[in-house]
Amino acid sequence: MLDPLTYLFGLEQIGIKFGLENISALVESLGHPERAFAVVHVAGTNGKGSVTAMVDAALRAAGRRSARYTSPHLIDIRERFVVGGRPVSADALADAIVHVRSHIDSLRAAGTLDVQPTFFEVTTAIAFELFRRAGTEIAVIEVGLGGRLDATNVVVPVASAITSIAFDHQQYLGRSLGEIAAEKAGIIKRGVPVAIGRLPPEADAVVERVAHERGAELIRAWDGVDLVRLKPDTTDAPDTRLEPDTTDAPDATDLPDRFGERIRIRTPARDYGEIDLALSGSHQIDNAVVAVRLLERLDVPAAAILDGLAHVSWPGRLELRRLAGGREAILDAAHNPAGAAALASYLQEACAHRLPLVFGAMRDKDIDGMFRALLPAVSAVVVTRASNPRSADPAMLAERARAIAPDVPVTVEPSARDALRAAWRLSPRVVVAGSIFLLGDVMREWDG
Repeated sequence: MLDPLTYLFGLEQIGIKFGLENISALVESLGHPERAFAVVHVAGTNGKGSVTAMVDAALRAAGRRSARYTSPHLIDIRERFVVGGRPVSADALADAIVHVRSHIDSLRAAGTLDVQPTFFEVTTAIAFELFRRAGTEIAVIEVGLGGRLDATNVVVPVASAITSIAFDHQQYLGRSLGEIAAEKAGIIKRGVPVAIGRLPPEADAVVERVAHERGAELIRAWDGVDLVRLKPDTTDAPDTRLEPDTTDAPDATDLPDRFGERIRIRTPARDYGEIDLALSGSHQIDNAVVAVRLLERLDVPAAAILDGLAHVSWPGRLELRRLAGGREAILDAAHNPAGAAALASYLQEACAHRLPLVFGAMRDKDIDGMFRALLPAVSAVVVTRASNPRSADPAMLAERARAIAPDVPVTVEPSARDALRAAWRLSPRVVVAGSIFLLGDVMREWDG
């Protein structure tokens, strides 16, 4: 028999398959592990992972035995299955894979399953099984893709959220914002409250209609909210500045001494005063508002919400990493035009000088849309290939970048390591974005 992880990763070759038939049969065979705990279900084009992490952190701060399921992972698949703030152990994961596989084999032998479930369907079943075994009280479950036909949509949550709606995965979700919204609104269950971020009018109308049809309370997260963005307090922050250098690179004042945001917020339910948010960028403030309103609906105390937002960890989202010798990289999981626009906005706001960009993307993404957002905010681009079969050809990326921004220098490097070295020759600080898989490659270079 194959090693459990070898078996699991071997399922990736099946690709994406929408529909709830496989996962429904599988969780029924397993005795419905997804019903062993309460669920918060989070969808959205961007921000759903951040909101999932924020809600989980606040639940843990409130003393709840919580878990979270997210995708994809950066380095280690165990990142997807977090219980009590820690990834599950390798042994626990291996045992759950073997258990779930045995049920799949039995279902296929009996003819109940006509085809092998996909990688995501199986990992979703594994998450439910792991969380049941861990005695989870409440799990925050991130939608993988879309919502209506996503494998996670077998859950019946106590609350749900739709963080944002923008163009991404149009080949699966639809060519208009209304069509995409209809897919994401598929997570709305009868009588279950749903918190939504600031959605485009076309998408908002669809979500409102679905919520009304299903008798679900619709919580527009920003309604009645008074929020002020404050200057972060850096008094006790570690000094992250570089020593002066003799290159033409940006000087040490170009980046804040600490990442994160400080806001003052009052909702219709509570006045929270000042909140320190561990994650950076105005888009994370939007995500925090959704998380706060969702947590209020779950009756989480204000002190726990404040603690969760202040201590949430969500790697690869405007994350500052540094190496010896003064080299730094801002890592961001921007992988669609809306995410790229959020990153560009942050760079233009926080950096007095433009930085070089290391970029890699999947070939099914809107690469032109990402470049149109990012290229005006960077000084140069080093394109490369992420270690994923769906990765776009760097030569094609370079061609598109040059066509969109002829004045921005573009170079091509074969690997993340080579791309980082090339970018650091231009500046001790660089930006890495375009694909979560590229971020994983870069982090492995760090750890190696």
